[in-house]
Amino acid sequence: MDVHGRDLRYFVAVADELHFTRAAERLFVSQPALSKQIRALERQLGATLFVRGRQGVELTAAGAALLPSARRVLDAWDDAWAAVEGAKADQRSTLVVGMSTSPGRGGLLPAIRSRFGAAHPDAALRLRHVGWEDPSAGLADGGSDVAFVWLPLPDQDRYAYLVVAEEPRLVALPDRHPLAARDTVDFADLLDEPFLALPAAAGPLRDHWLATDARGGRPARIGAEVASTEETYEALTAGLGVVLLAAGNAALVTLGGVATRPVRGVSPSRFALAWPRATTNPLVRGYVQACRQSRAARDGVRE
Repeated sequence: MDVHGRDLRYFVAVADELHFTRAAERLFVSQPALSKQIRALERQLGATLFVRGRQGVELTAAGAALLPSARRVLDAWDDAWAAVEGAKADQRSTLVVGMSTSPGRGGLLPAIRSRFGAAHPDAALRLRHVGWEDPSAGLADGGSDVAFVWLPLPDQDRYAYLVVAEEPRLVALPDRHPLAARDTVDFADLLDEPFLALPAAAGPLRDHWLATDARGGRPARIGAEVASTEETYEALTAGLGVVLLAAGNAALVTLGGVATRPVRGVSPSRFALAWPRATTNPLVRGYVQACRQSRAARDGVRE
């Protein structure tokens, strides 16, 4: 036997008011319609719920027994309704995607957008460009919901991530530099060169692009600090130093006067989609799934 939630709501209103007319006004229905529904509920339950007399309306023993459970059912339904409305609001909300480097990488970003849009048609995506001073691309201050970042991240335990590209590190240097005449450069030959460095706030990522782990304990010589592609290019052409960069970013600085060469003796770079490990945002999960599927399709891997 199934009872409509509407009938329980009518029953509880009459039980609260102990007056059919006041209950009908509270429910915005007519008094005869309310009485009809209560009688139908009584027939369905096989029990009288109210005693109607000259002194007003009173609950019967059966009515008193039903009332606490009816309230719990209605409260549970209200909670379920609120949860559904919240989920719908999340589906309609905006997801902020942070980045400091374009995740072009074989058309990955448009592919993710297409898959995400198909699964979440009411959600909006907003791209947020973040300077190199923040290696988390906005995750650290909460301004980005997900972000494309280079690993390693500061406070990396706070984040989950999905590697989307692993690329060799190249060295960029002025095209008049003696090492530019080589096809490949050994990192050992770069140890005495001044390097362009990320801001100190980049933490472990600054060390990564200085290849600190490959220096055998020798500190890097810092020729200049750079916080953007434009600053990097200007510093290179001014001869302030050399810089390591991911192969996929070589085109950003080889605009004239700059050469890039493969480097032996350093590990590859890893580009990843990252998000707060503790997030409960369903749009984040949807974007991660779209990224995972897009990466698999790009690499010809069956998910």
